[in-house]
Amino acid sequence: MSDRKELVLDEVRRYHREASVPREFVPGTTEIWPSGAVLEEADRVALVEAALDLRIAAGTSSRKFESAFARRLKRRKAHLTNSGSSANLLAVSALTSHVLGERRLRPGDEVITVAAGFPTTVNPILQNGLVPVFVDVDLRTYNTTADRVAQAIGPKTRAIIIAHALGNPFEVAEIAQLAVDHELFLIEDNCDAVGATYDGRLTGSFGDMATVSFYPAHHLTMGEGGCVLTSDLGLARIVESLRDWGRDCWCEPGENDRCLKRFKYQMGTLPAGYDHKYIFSHVGYNLKATDIQAALGLTQLAKLDDFIEARRRNWRRLREGLDGVPGLLLPEATPRSEPSWFGFAITVTPDARFSRAELGDFLEGRKIGTRRLFAGNLTRHPAYVDQPHRVVGDLTNSDIITEQTFWIGVYPALTDEMIDYMTSSIKEFVAARG
Repeated sequence: MSDRKELVLDEVRRYHREASVPREFVPGTTEIWPSGAVLEEADRVALVEAALDLRIAAGTSSRKFESAFARRLKRRKAHLTNSGSSANLLAVSALTSHVLGERRLRPGDEVITVAAGFPTTVNPILQNGLVPVFVDVDLRTYNTTADRVAQAIGPKTRAIIIAHALGNPFEVAEIAQLAVDHELFLIEDNCDAVGATYDGRLTGSFGDMATVSFYPAHHLTMGEGGCVLTSDLGLARIVESLRDWGRDCWCEPGENDRCLKRFKYQMGTLPAGYDHKYIFSHVGYNLKATDIQAALGLTQLAKLDDFIEARRRNWRRLREGLDGVPGLLLPEATPRSEPSWFGFAITVTPDARFSRAELGDFLEGRKIGTRRLFAGNLTRHPAYVDQPHRVVGDLTNSDIITEQTFWIGVYPALTDEMIDYMTSSIKEFVAARG
């Protein structure tokens, strides 16, 4: 590293320390966000160093992050993308690839998912001409069950894609076994649950593929960004092609002739010897991330264990502080799991002397940020009313979530003082309502 560069980075460290003076928490004045990134000195330095080196496209840092993250989640391959939403799009689209032969998903095939979730878990199903099959979830865990998924399997079912809700694992071992028994693909949307385990095994390691988001609200951030992970090298190759314009070549940008036969291919009706770097085997996208994002991801990844423990600690403090408060249904971990919590869900019960809206307004008035449990029942949204879909069973709990559920934050920047203020505010509101 040049002396001039080191001087710049020293100034960045000094700037960070001067700009990051802790602010006193003032109850009712300081905003308590439900989610957010925790960015420290190493993160700022990594971003500036990548910028100084003008690493503006995917390169060394991207490959290094992909390798490290795949190892961390016990998968053979990881492919960075520009968002978690793109990761879901790539994972579902990969299942439609001609490379899979008779296993490929075709328009009209059905994919089981949950009604109470985030749109980008479901959108790729519709975007690929497939049919979502919606099932309900349990209250408290906010996840579906293997029994519900089993009941939804029909003659057209070809895949399952489900998110681990708010960092709480669904019954992924049982659902993965259902997928094996019925020859279905399983995609785990692991965007909210990095580091969670089920039966002692990491979520994201059960399915054919898993997806992750690096949006600032999530466990790790790159600002924007996402990842598709798999241990199936055939699926990994399809994901890479779809992400990188649909090209058949596997050379990195700026790299030539890794296969040593760049001008020796004959594919499609192209002339023999057509440049392999410009042969396209999929109708793809450009959904890559950049080295500047990956540089931030690497410094964030070094703190993942601390982030996870902070989220668990904050969740436990809220759960213990609110235990027994009337009118509130509090969340629970799925049996045999150790969640990596994204948020703390609260459902206002039918016998409560107050509504969810009243409690939410009270908290927002005290600068305590609240969020709905994403879309609630997706089938009730205008975007999906006229879309092809099938519902198995009723969606009673998804409707309750739509009407009565919200969540508050547990992310690592929240202090014990903030958590206790959230708890005391909720207790005060409920006590005042008798």
